[in-house]
Amino acid sequence: MQTRPLRIAVLNWRDTTHPEGGGSERYIERIAADLVADGCQVEVLCSRHAGVPHRLRRDGVLFRHAGGRWTVYLRALATLLRERLSGRGPDVVVDVHNGIPFFARLVAGCPVVVLVHHVHREQWNVVFGGALASVGWWLESWVSPRVHRGCQYIAVSEVTRRELVELGVQESAVAVVHNGTRPVAPGQPERDPNPSLVVLGRLVPHKRVEHALGVLAALGPEFPGLHLRVIGEGWWREELQAEAARLGVADQVTFTGFIDEHTKEELLARSWLMLAPSVKEGWGLMVVEAAAHGIPSIAYRSAGGLAESIHHDKTGVLVDELPQLIGTARQLLIDHRRRNELGEAAREHVAGFSWRTASTSMHLLLRRAANRLPATSVIDPTAAPGQRATEGVRVDRRPDGTLVVDLRDHQGHLDGPTGPQQPRDQLQPRRQDHHVIDLRRTEASTPAEATDSD
Repeated sequence: MQTRPLRIAVLNWRDTTHPEGGGSERYIERIAADLVADGCQVEVLCSRHAGVPHRLRRDGVLFRHAGGRWTVYLRALATLLRERLSGRGPDVVVDVHNGIPFFARLVAGCPVVVLVHHVHREQWNVVFGGALASVGWWLESWVSPRVHRGCQYIAVSEVTRRELVELGVQESAVAVVHNGTRPVAPGQPERDPNPSLVVLGRLVPHKRVEHALGVLAALGPEFPGLHLRVIGEGWWREELQAEAARLGVADQVTFTGFIDEHTKEELLARSWLMLAPSVKEGWGLMVVEAAAHGIPSIAYRSAGGLAESIHHDKTGVLVDELPQLIGTARQLLIDHRRRNELGEAAREHVAGFSWRTASTSMHLLLRRAANRLPATSVIDPTAAPGQRATEGVRVDRRPDGTLVVDLRDHQGHLDGPTGPQQPRDQLQPRRQDHHVIDLRRTEASTPAEATDSD
């Protein structure tokens, strides 16, 4: 017997309609669309910005916009508390931890899963500095691990997982759900005839787009026609444009601002090299997106998950400082064969990261949390029939390719690896929980990106 739809509330400070929305927002929305397609009910509580309605439904996901940069936290918690008191609360909450979590566990009245892209140790001083940075780091590194002790954590990379453990999060409570990659649409444009560089992401200080401008200034005289595309938007844009003018490269840079996915894909396809000079990334979705077009990336070795999404000297290059970034870019702009080899290896590497696998992993973890089962780090959505996708979760694959997930064995460990098995008639599960997930769907058959108001 299949249960009623799993009700999921996601708390995130922004969505992708926000001018400063980035990889974190694309990650959760891509997975949320799949969760809806799998029969879940998903609401995203996030901040409101000019031109967006209070309620908006996209890909079956309900977006509820309220509050600004700071007040979104209070507005989201107030909504959770109100719905809990009215008996309409969710089965599970995903608290997206962007430096500071929402601390939904204090009011939700249901299991909370903490999603962390990366630990912000370095960013606090870069963005804020002084007392505010100290308070932020204290909340992230000391308060949050204690408030969320016992919660299921989800990290997007092994690097982030290790950093969470260093902060005191129990290692066995952190599962890794990588970003997926979107298949490249046919008919993409050819590479630019002249050498070109690209940077993709929010325009904020810790992305260090200034370093990309420094590469352009250093190499421009050697490579006639060299151009840099800066794809993204953010509050640091004017400072970056001023820096481009100061370096004398303003006419060699295009700041695209906020663009749609189709335009972004075309601009990536035309570029020669991706520069990723960020201070820190949880995984590096921009690297994956570039790699899908056969474009290698150069990034800093110290930037967290970028050292995981890039295989050094195989799918891209990791460097330690700006002079190396400049030197490596020079070498790869000259050596077409080497650049193409790295690009093709990068394309093959990211083909193994599927959004379908990511969303199925997330679904399994959320259903497990909703059933109030212990947090786990074990997750394998491709488990063979009769095996466990997470600790104790049995999965069976039907002949038509659908996956049947059975959570009931958790209650009495019917098939537990250790300890005596209890007679079936003594088991009293909270509810039968068979759930069917259709793994036959491909990336191309995911819900359309149509937008409508709700």
